[in-house]
Amino acid sequence: MKLILTRHGRTVENEKGILQGHQPGKLSKTGLEQAKKLALRLKSEKIDFIYSSDLARAADTTREIAKFHPKTPLFLVEELRESDLGSFSGKHREDIDWNNRPKDVESLSSMKKRVKKLLDDVYKKNPNSTVLFVGHNRINKVLITIIMNKPVKHMKNLEQQHNTTINIFEIKEDKKHKVILLNCKKHLE
Repeated sequence: MKLILTRHGRTVENEKGILQGHQPGKLSKTGLEQAKKLALRLKSEKIDFIYSSDLARAADTTREIAKFHPKTPLFLVEELRESDLGSFSGKHREDIDWNNRPKDVESLSSMKKRVKKLLDDVYKKNPNSTVLFVGHNRINKVLITIIMNKPVKHMKNLEQQHNTTINIFEIKEDKKHKVILLNCKKHLE
């Protein structure tokens, strides 16, 4: 299965340094432009299925892509949501003490469990298809650690998933997945 993984466009909250977690988020003017450029970049890809986080910032990005793929089935799913930041949601990044996480912040193992199940289910149903996942920075990084067969704690070694960055993987039954493209943002230049 060919998996194309991307992140939503920049949001108003990103620009203000506000943590969103499971909050919907609203694409900024820049974010909408990024989503349109991403859609143009993916226009010629043969995409068989689209799965997107159901949070507004990802769903709105996905709708831009779907304009060029009107017959492609589109699924808005909770499994691709960003990490649940609990009581950190809605707060400014600089006001957060990451060393004292409250219990309501989702764990990496919880994120891994939900996104791994989605990847396994989608692969099982569509092993010879091209599938697009539209997610968020942290959940995409967790998914990349799964694909690279690394412990989830390895995600801190990965570069941030920039807004509308493109990653492409070849997903294989034997779990020896292949990285084709990682964190590409040429379409934004």
